Amino acid sequence: MLTNSYLCTLMFRIKKLDIFIAKQFGLLFVGTFFICQFVLMMQFLWRYVDELIGKGLSLEILAKFFWYMGLMLVPQALPLAILLSSLITFGNLGESSELTAIKAAGISLMQSFRSLIIITILIMLGSLYFQNVVGPNANMSFAQLLISMKQKSPELEIPEGVFYDGIPDCNLYVQKKDLRTGMLYGLMIYRRTGSYEDQAIILADSGMMQSTAEKRHLLLTLYNGEWFENMRSQELAGSASVPYRRETYSVKRIVLDFDAGFNLADVAGLSSDAKSKSIKKIVHDIDSLNDVADSIGRANYAYAKAAYYHMDSISKRDSLRAIKMAATKAMNTDTLFNRLSKSHKQQAIGMAVSSVANMNNDLEFKSMLSQDLERSIRLHKIEGIGKFTLALSCLIFFFIGAPLGAIIRKGGLGIPVIISVLVFIIYYICDNTGYRMSRLGVWSPWFGKSIATAVLSPLAIFFTYKANNDSTVFSMDAYVNFFRRLLGLRLKRHIDGKEVIIEDPNYANDAAELQRLSQEVTDYAHGHKLMHLPNIIKVFFKYEPDHEIERISEEMEAVIEDLSNTRDKLILTEINHYPILSVKAHTRPFEHRWMNIVAFILLPIGIFLYIRMWSFRLRLLRDLRTIKQTNASIVNRINEAYIK
Repeated sequence: MLTNSYLCTLMFRIKKLDIFIAKQFGLLFVGTFFICQFVLMMQFLWRYVDELIGKGLSLEILAKFFWYMGLMLVPQALPLAILLSSLITFGNLGESSELTAIKAAGISLMQSFRSLIIITILIMLGSLYFQNVVGPNANMSFAQLLISMKQKSPELEIPEGVFYDGIPDCNLYVQKKDLRTGMLYGLMIYRRTGSYEDQAIILADSGMMQSTAEKRHLLLTLYNGEWFENMRSQELAGSASVPYRRETYSVKRIVLDFDAGFNLADVAGLSSDAKSKSIKKIVHDIDSLNDVADSIGRANYAYAKAAYYHMDSISKRDSLRAIKMAATKAMNTDTLFNRLSKSHKQQAIGMAVSSVANMNNDLEFKSMLSQDLERSIRLHKIEGIGKFTLALSCLIFFFIGAPLGAIIRKGGLGIPVIISVLVFIIYYICDNTGYRMSRLGVWSPWFGKSIATAVLSPLAIFFTYKANNDSTVFSMDAYVNFFRRLLGLRLKRHIDGKEVIIEDPNYANDAAELQRLSQEVTDYAHGHKLMHLPNIIKVFFKYEPDHEIERISEEMEAVIEDLSNTRDKLILTEINHYPILSVKAHTRPFEHRWMNIVAFILLPIGIFLYIRMWSFRLRLLRDLRTIKQTNASIVNRINEAYIK
């Protein structure tokens, strides 16, 4: 009865703890989400700031712009908000010693994560739903709004050095612009008014473009130029020549039709964008695009058989068959070509060049069509996979932030913000690199979009394991010791004279122990043959611990500990000559047997570890010789100064 009551009380306490941690996390999550959303929106806004400035956009249009931008960035802000809020939550608990009290009550760290794991999974599912339902419409509306904003006020959008076709029935080229005065220099205008016979080319040294008051037309004032225009003639309809007129002017004003008001662009051209589609639509369109690509491939295959190989079927040895067919024909093209007259030669060369050019253009067109289809399929796969990986990053970021908070035990917006930014930068670089490489076709879509998850998942597992076992992660001494063991480096002894000595060393006993250790060291060196290569089977498969060298090391350290109480400076100097023995490095690479087997299977690593272990055996032999020499020096000093 008492046990049941205790269990009920413990469950009640854990439930209260879950509610407490969930409240702490919830308040921080709401605040950090809006902070992350604001930062991402400001970073995103810099890309389109030129589309907003000087366009005379109304507050309603600007509000829609920021609203759709915010909706697009919600899935990206959620992982970062989870990372930052979970890190601050457990950092605050650790800093206020509440996390220590929780562990002292018998509640493990994973149990304290329980409520937040459920909340994070719900947020992850909500992110996936948001990307699948709200995100596509927000992306399409934002793209439509952005295109409409670009089409407004064309006088500010005309680029330098390229033809601009944003004005209906007109192509405009500007060599240079003066943004301060609004003057345009080096103008060339191609004006289309219906048919080819009605074209006009207008040149001008400079000019200025202004919108009319009703925003329905553009007034273009040109200075010092010429006007070339084709003239349609009914009488010369059957003639190949087309009359034209030429006009030289110093000042010319042209009125162009253009609606400079804000009008939403047509969304028909945006319907094929993968970002504006749900997962179901993406899967359906990928199947449709694959069918189109297969049909085009079969058509190109049939055309190649008929046009290039003149075969009904093509096997794996197509090229060899084609070469054999060309070689067996009793025809010498050079001889036939030399028999032709000069005019016929020129005609044959022209026909050959034209035929090759046509085939080249045909192949380039087919290649471009195939590449466009392949690129469209890749973009759809990237977008579909990205919805799942972005939602999964919420859970990964939680298992990075919460354990780090428990390890660092620092709350507030100081260290947590720095760590969150570093983690997010790593995620952003990996994800953006994977996206670009997948879009270019260098990497497959699933590899490119999952590389960020693959990089951060081991970090999440590592931090969670370390936090759950109260291991040190950011202790420099732990990493220094690890790399020292890995590289075979070792410490030197630094034993100084003690200011206060309670009991002097037992010199006679220590001298006897050192003489005995010298004999044991000699026997060990002869018996284990340290200069020879170790047995591979014993190293990687049948490990036997070397208890003898462990015992020698322990006994030597005991004598050193006793002699460290001496006031004799010569003995203290000799004690520091003793090496610190590595009693396990010369026997096997790793503690666990399965790790040794894996190291043997991975041949380059196994060879490196085997040679490294042999070097440890040679170093142990040198250390044993140093121990014998030091023992002899200390024994002589004891016999001279302390034993009568």
